[in-house]
Amino acid sequence: MKYIFILFIAFISTYCYAQKSGDYWNNRLQIVSFRLPPPPIGYQPKLKDINGDGKPDVIYSITRDSIPVMWIDDDGDMTWDDFEGDTKNDCLLIDRNRDGIYGGQGDLIIDWVDTDGDGKADMQFVIEYPKVRTGEVWPNGHYMIVLDLDHDNIFNYIDWNTMQLKSWDKVGVCDFYTDYSGHTAFLKIHASTYNMEDLRLNWENPFLFYDKDGDNLSEMAIRILDSTKHVDSKLPANSFVNQQVNGVVDWVSIAVDMDNDNGPGNEFDFDMTIGFQGEGFNYMDQVHKINNLRGLAETDTFFMDARWRQLDELIYPDHENAWDLIFKRGEWNRVNFVWDEDGDCKRWERVEFYEPLDPFKTGWKGGGVDNHKQSDASGDRGEWDMDNSGRGKLYVSKFDGRIHLYGAEWGCWRIDQNAEYYQGWDRLWFGLDKNPNRFATVKYTDTDNNGFFDLIEYDMDGDKHFETIIDLRKIGVNDCCELIDISSFAYKDFVDLMQTVSDNMWNNALKALKVAEKNDINTTWYAKLKQVLSTQEKYQKGYWLQYYLYKDLEYQFSRSQDEKALKNLSKAYYSGDWDSMLR
Repeated sequence: MKYIFILFIAFISTYCYAQKSGDYWNNRLQIVSFRLPPPPIGYQPKLKDINGDGKPDVIYSITRDSIPVMWIDDDGDMTWDDFEGDTKNDCLLIDRNRDGIYGGQGDLIIDWVDTDGDGKADMQFVIEYPKVRTGEVWPNGHYMIVLDLDHDNIFNYIDWNTMQLKSWDKVGVCDFYTDYSGHTAFLKIHASTYNMEDLRLNWENPFLFYDKDGDNLSEMAIRILDSTKHVDSKLPANSFVNQQVNGVVDWVSIAVDMDNDNGPGNEFDFDMTIGFQGEGFNYMDQVHKINNLRGLAETDTFFMDARWRQLDELIYPDHENAWDLIFKRGEWNRVNFVWDEDGDCKRWERVEFYEPLDPFKTGWKGGGVDNHKQSDASGDRGEWDMDNSGRGKLYVSKFDGRIHLYGAEWGCWRIDQNAEYYQGWDRLWFGLDKNPNRFATVKYTDTDNNGFFDLIEYDMDGDKHFETIIDLRKIGVNDCCELIDISSFAYKDFVDLMQTVSDNMWNNALKALKVAEKNDINTTWYAKLKQVLSTQEKYQKGYWLQYYLYKDLEYQFSRSQDEKALKNLSKAYYSGDWDSMLR
């Protein structure tokens, strides 16, 4: 009884302390903080009428740890009883450094904009300023605008425990808190607004997400960059003059979930990215008017840079026009291509490009194909058309049944068969060295400059030397294939293409099984590869089953010293014509 009494007293003491402190319940707990913590119980915010109409326009309050916050009412519905603003058409300023300036250095600003007057926000502006103002523009600050085009009311994610923008936080593998799923878009630059000349423009301008089947997930993503331009060599590269965008898109990537296999728990599953670089296109005619962003002019003094609050338009290519602008207006001199061969790309954006560098060097800025810090250390296949001779066209090769970039001078596949080096996340966020020490590599080269790969080199033991070299011409295989022009593709065309490629890959694997069994190869060793449950498994297992059987047949014919059979086998495998071995 005494023990129960002590527990009761402890409970009452804790409860009374919590009531006395008055802190919002979700304050620095080890669970996600989805909302700005309101002021403590008992704290009385200060409300002020700025324009003299008898109604409050501003709330001065505090959030967790007594951080000062200011709410500005932009739609005239604030009342004297309110202790916080709303998230439909108000602006929140957080004085993170407690210097008494709400919209200044070190602070965070979030502005919700109801553009159509339906009582729900349609846009969200996030402006974040670094702690200290420096002479360098990039990457000091954020200017990010999220467009809620599918009206799910999901915008950017702020970690309210740290008061930091955390656009990359997620549930599980790829269910991001920021709205990248569905029919949506954002515009962003890693810079402060005061370091930008024209706030109608942006760097990622925009990032478009396409929900082509209405399942509230993204099947395509187009990233459009207006790169900052280095115009004065006498000034530092990261100076104001040399870090401005100018209304010209010079870099584009198109990421596609080729088999449309995304779903709950697998929200992003892009398979292919194709990208264009060059002079690009001018987009200054892509004007989008903004309604209701402009608040009370009297509140401009609260902001270190109030120009963004005065905007009545943004300029960017939208979902409807982006495709034609890329393929009809764009002037490109280089095409990049990457395929996620190990199926581990779960980023919101794309499969990150490999770079045409050393096939064997690894690591961020290590001089290898995975030189980009967000690329997969191994597991992807990159190809590069450095003069745009192929105009972004694709083809399905005979030698491996896969989709390749027409016009690419060379390509490289780093094999990560079991997806052990997942998409480079660790080295991006945590700086950990998780690069593979040893990996298999396949290199492709177009030696005769006809746009198709004809030389395939294999380093399957990972010693950084190609032990097997296949010249298609020498084994009597014509490398020319039917071209695929994606400039007029709809999303369904990509899905149909992938289905055809996967079906053909699997059908060829079934024929390879017949050839192997005809030649007394025990194929039960590969029982795992014989079972397929999806389009992706047909593609993956179909390739590997053919490869293993080809090598087993090669071994068997070598043992029997059957040179004719070896020659026929090579031609059958690299031409995709297993039927020739069954006749």
